[in-house]
Amino acid sequence: MASIDIADIRKAYGPVHVLHGIDLSIHDGEFVVLVGPSGCGKSTLLRMIAGLEDISAGEIRIDGRRVNDLEPKDRDIAMVFQSYALYPHMTVAENMSYSLRLRRTAKERIAAAISGAATKLGLDALMARRPRALSGGQRQRVAMGRAIVRAPKAFLFDEPLSNLDARLREQMRGEIKKLHQSLGATSIYVTHDQIEAMTLADRIVAMNAGLVQQVGSPLDLYDRPANLFVAGFIGSPAMNMFNGTYCANSAGPAIEVQGGTRIPLQRQHQIADGAAITVGIRPEHIPVGATNDAGIRCKVELVEPTGLGTILHIRPFGTTLKAFTLNRDVSGSDAVTIRLPAEWLHLFDAQSGQRLP
Repeated sequence: MASIDIADIRKAYGPVHVLHGIDLSIHDGEFVVLVGPSGCGKSTLLRMIAGLEDISAGEIRIDGRRVNDLEPKDRDIAMVFQSYALYPHMTVAENMSYSLRLRRTAKERIAAAISGAATKLGLDALMARRPRALSGGQRQRVAMGRAIVRAPKAFLFDEPLSNLDARLREQMRGEIKKLHQSLGATSIYVTHDQIEAMTLADRIVAMNAGLVQQVGSPLDLYDRPANLFVAGFIGSPAMNMFNGTYCANSAGPAIEVQGGTRIPLQRQHQIADGAAITVGIRPEHIPVGATNDAGIRCKVELVEPTGLGTILHIRPFGTTLKAFTLNRDVSGSDAVTIRLPAEWLHLFDAQSGQRLP
């Protein structure tokens, strides 16, 4: 396996700039997920690492070797695509062994390689079938097996589960994670699905508009998002956001929101008194109580049952928020009280969107 170092990588298609200077170091054996909305540049970056896209500026090194001008076949990486890209006239065994046969690898080594990969992926009983006789999940496993037998320095995954239904996606996520743990392979995985990012990654690279917004462990991004984009993108349901004014006076620091409601804070922040801020809080961090409990009273506008609990749409001070509760008996005509605990509040600059200290 190998490390991958990306230094000031830029990509432009004529006057259109797609990537604006990406710096990233991926450690040997690490599983890194590039996540972000469609069009943010994550697949373009992956294809540049693979050698499928030219580099406009910057440098990429794989295992310390500069690969900017190397052909894809000379970079010793394997890529798993969204479309599977299997040869329809070949059997599973022939698809998996194709790259080794092109290299004129000894038959004994080919047999050992595809047997080992088939066992890891549960494909032993399917080796004589052709792709048309396989399900979507089985085809994706074959595509992964074809990559594994090459024993490359790094694996690149380009939204490999996008074509699968929800149940298969969940199953394949688990298989990819187990596979990574058994191989210890350096892996870069591209997705727009933040659940995939959270469950698979050692580190997440959140991207937007051709820029890296934040790099860290899944819980780093979840617990301390660097800006409003990361706060809103990571988490399901998404983080609630509302506008407020920071108050620093003798009564103690607080946030004042529409209607004069004051939300106490635990400590003073490095924010000017009267400054406009954006406040975030996750739905699961809003305690929901009965109408006679202490807190902010509000009416339930909409109820979304999830099985485990219920997502409530409420409007406490002119802004619709979502609160998650384990109480499954709340209806759309009920009134409840909520609290906004200071320890779960995230404060962002209203202009820049950056997290405030």
